[in-house]
Amino acid sequence: MSENTDNPESFEPNFPIVTIEDEMRDSYLEYAMSVIVGRALPDVRDGLKPVHRRVLYAMEVLGNDYNKSYKKSARIVGDVIGKYHPHGDTAVYDTIVRMAQPFSMRNILIDGQGNFGSVDGDSAAAMRYTEIRMAKLSHELLRDLDKDTVDFNENYDGSESEPSVLPTRVPNLLANGSSGIAVGMATNIPPHNLGEVIEACLRTIDNENITVDELLEVMPGPDFPTAGIINGSAGIRQAYETGKGKIYLRSVSHVEGEDKQSIVVTELPYQVNKAKLIGKIAELVKDKRIDGVTGLRDESDKDGMRMVIELRRGEVPEVMLNNLYKLTEMQTVFGINMVAIDKGMPKLMTLKGILEAFIAHRRDVVTRRSIFDLNKARNRAHLLEG
Repeated sequence: MSENTDNPESFEPNFPIVTIEDEMRDSYLEYAMSVIVGRALPDVRDGLKPVHRRVLYAMEVLGNDYNKSYKKSARIVGDVIGKYHPHGDTAVYDTIVRMAQPFSMRNILIDGQGNFGSVDGDSAAAMRYTEIRMAKLSHELLRDLDKDTVDFNENYDGSESEPSVLPTRVPNLLANGSSGIAVGMATNIPPHNLGEVIEACLRTIDNENITVDELLEVMPGPDFPTAGIINGSAGIRQAYETGKGKIYLRSVSHVEGEDKQSIVVTELPYQVNKAKLIGKIAELVKDKRIDGVTGLRDESDKDGMRMVIELRRGEVPEVMLNNLYKLTEMQTVFGINMVAIDKGMPKLMTLKGILEAFIAHRRDVVTRRSIFDLNKARNRAHLLEG
């Protein structure tokens, strides 16, 4: 007599029962960690997000070196999305554009030829028109990659391999900074002077118990690509000690003329759009929230920035500047939040913590490189000895 399988009460499932609450929680956590580790946050060791790392690796594989001819941006974008980064071509090209902009990156990683946008917010030309190659500094991020210095992972379809991190000789996270919004967290790390960061690394190697005060002697604060002034040092110290802080960035200006004076702005805070700033000042003058401005023009050229604000006769420039700082982006706030991926997990890091993580990475890279070179020499000696 056969067993009755039509009765639903006698049916016993051979798979686990999962509640919708548990499934939603687990799926959301997986998604969040995927975005955090795989897209939005930089690795503390090389200071790169996966898309930046894949762009540089694709250029390395293609031989797109700093001392060779430029290649079409579209060629690199195609290699990146086809082999390593299965996302839209726009996202990859936007990454390439930013890596080539001297007003976005303190130390550019890509040498671009063509229209790569401007500080006025102008868009870059289409990828079929622009050409790129690696900047000289990028080779220092990739040096010794072929000597088993880092682990490689399979790409998204298992047909290629890509480095999990670059063996960089450059403390790139602090030198170029990083920003990104993940799920439930964000990062905003300012760029610094490369020479000062390297000196801070050397001091940390010499003295494991180095203090923030001692680091501040050689690395007094961030160094933004658009220059400008940082008002006060309390926010810098707080950020270096705790990983979080707030600094005030102010434009650089001077006064020209005697009877009828003008304020001439030559440097702007980081990431301020000059064209929008001029539009904002014009709007404030029109609404009579700022009084005493008789002219406003942009005289910037290839030699540098020059934004001229003409004042009414008898107007006090210092008073006008204070109003402009208060009402426009001639003064901005940069919120420092030094979150990075450390040992596979997102972590709020202090200045000393970032330096120590980079130094530990370099020790690991040099050790693995030495083992590789030793084994290669032994194999060569074995062949020569017959």
